[in-house]
Amino acid sequence: MDLEQLWQSVLADIELEISRTNFLTWFKNSKLISKDKVGTAEVGLPNNFALSWVKSHYHKLILRKLRDLDSSIRRVSYVVDPSLQNFSSIAVRTRKKIDESNQPLIQLEVDSKTNLNPVYTFHSFIVGEFNELAFAAAEAVVRNVGKKYNPLFVYGEVGLGKTHLLQAIGNEIKKLYKNKLKVLYTTTESFTNSVVEAIRGRYMEEIRKKYRKVDVLIVDDIQFISGKEATQQEFFHTFNTLYENNKQIIISSDKSPANIPTLEKRLRSRFEGGMIADISYPDYESRLAILEAKAKENNYDIDRQILEVVASKVKNNIRELEGVLKKIALQQEYKKKKITLEGVEQIINEVTKKSFKNIGAEQIVQEVANFFNVSPQEMCKKTKKKEIVKPRQICMYLLREISNFSYSYIAEKVGRKDHTTVIHACQKISKEINRNPNLYQEVSAIKERIRNSMD
Repeated sequence: MDLEQLWQSVLADIELEISRTNFLTWFKNSKLISKDKVGTAEVGLPNNFALSWVKSHYHKLILRKLRDLDSSIRRVSYVVDPSLQNFSSIAVRTRKKIDESNQPLIQLEVDSKTNLNPVYTFHSFIVGEFNELAFAAAEAVVRNVGKKYNPLFVYGEVGLGKTHLLQAIGNEIKKLYKNKLKVLYTTTESFTNSVVEAIRGRYMEEIRKKYRKVDVLIVDDIQFISGKEATQQEFFHTFNTLYENNKQIIISSDKSPANIPTLEKRLRSRFEGGMIADISYPDYESRLAILEAKAKENNYDIDRQILEVVASKVKNNIRELEGVLKKIALQQEYKKKKITLEGVEQIINEVTKKSFKNIGAEQIVQEVANFFNVSPQEMCKKTKKKEIVKPRQICMYLLREISNFSYSYIAEKVGRKDHTTVIHACQKISKEINRNPNLYQEVSAIKERIRNSMD
């Protein structure tokens, strides 16, 4: 692969593992500048701030992805290239199709006043059984800003379209009310950083004005506020100020308010006081519709049979679907020919079969405990309470399936004396998972968390 193709493949993988907002913020203006004979890859970024952030937050991820695709790469260095300010590395299109239709590339420019990306719209949001409640609530909010479903709390696992829906609400409100309402989108990470910097620099009043003088506040990934006392306190007062003035609050999370650990009761109460809508995993028909829409939107010339194969095999989340689609488009563009079914299978395996190599038992136990909002110690206690038995059985199943630990070793890790208990649990979950879609979704979600915890 040449440098451009290699970097596009790396970006396709990285996009699956971080939020869409962070991906666009830090990787849109990036470029793989060079690769030398001693195995050093040089990544260009538009300014010192971007270089510092990417190097400190994503270096390991970048190095791993580069080495997965090119084993000769041993290290990564970073340089500032101001010319990249106006360069976009993300928009991948099939050139032939663009030339035929004479359609310009979609600009991924974020509005500096609202932090909204205009590509996120209701029109491009695919609605199915898995997200129809959340979408209906979103439409109602747009029509009745601050009056109905306030706050709107949308939750679901990583990569299911929460950010798209939240930003689409903001864009629809801007359009419908002709920019008369002040809309602000932020991530919880950004909100937390603002609070920390304001406390340090003693300018909290400015931060309060920024977030409390809006008509619509959209906050993504609120689960990251967990355990941050000063941030929770500030957000609580911001929430109250907006709510009492009939301003709209829209929030997303990877779990429901009741399942966010170490969240203050008063915040949980506020979140539960509005509309709570979940987004689950898309069914086959929805996955196919998403693929067809994304292929059309990006001018990808991919046979329907290929899309059907991808829809039938990629079940975890929408981000993985898009990742596979991009890789197929990339391969077809650079090889100048249609992809084979064997090639599709290989790409699917690359994207979805992230290795669990060297994953420890403690890490699996911890992630299962986190998912069910119990402690590892509680999960391993001798009790027959349903809220403990189910997580424990799933934990035993995953310890066996992911790392193939012996039944005796698993029994020891979960506080069981007899390994036959582990065998029974593994057999039970294995059977249940094929006939209980809710259990399948829970186990898939935990696996996804374990994969993400490995970085």
